[in-house]
Amino acid sequence: MKLHLKFDFNAVCRKVLDEKLLEHNIKHKIIAFGEVELLEKLSEERLEAFSSDLNDYAIEIVENQKSILVQKIKDVIVDMVFNDDTSMNLKASAYLSDTLGHSYGYLSNLFSEVTYTSIENFIILQKIEHTKQLIINDNLSLTEIAFKLNYSSVAHLSTQFKNTTGITPSAFQRIITKRREFNQNQTN
Repeated sequence: MKLHLKFDFNAVCRKVLDEKLLEHNIKHKIIAFGEVELLEKLSEERLEAFSSDLNDYAIEIVENQKSILVQKIKDVIVDMVFNDDTSMNLKASAYLSDTLGHSYGYLSNLFSEVTYTSIENFIILQKIEHTKQLIINDNLSLTEIAFKLNYSSVAHLSTQFKNTTGITPSAFQRIITKRREFNQNQTN
């Protein structure tokens, strides 16, 4: 039997983080996605044990200031792309600058220096991942997805999708449909 799951990546990460903090009896306050305020001083041993537990979930504690800001940039972009609010209607550069309190030029240079890719590429990757999730989970048309993710046209979405994945979104939809049909036939 195969299950198709729909999940909110941000909610899952928050839940895991909260459970691990409680499991380690760490007094805390989750401030934002990827940001936790510890309400007590932790010994090196407790911090190491907590960090080790987080690594099992591919979550790591960021300590370097540049890396912290890059992680904040990633978090803002993921939030901007995956949340159904009006932030997608804003220019990404203005949204990042306003949200993080730095010029876009500084953020862009720092991001490229640390990740070896551009903010624009990271945004495209996130939008394509969201497009895949919308195709799989929400059965939206490509026109609806293009509108939802603030693309100028379906052709623009299709071009970016194909450049990123190697296939068109229509081909991806057909693959998902065939997999569902195959799985249904297997269970019958």
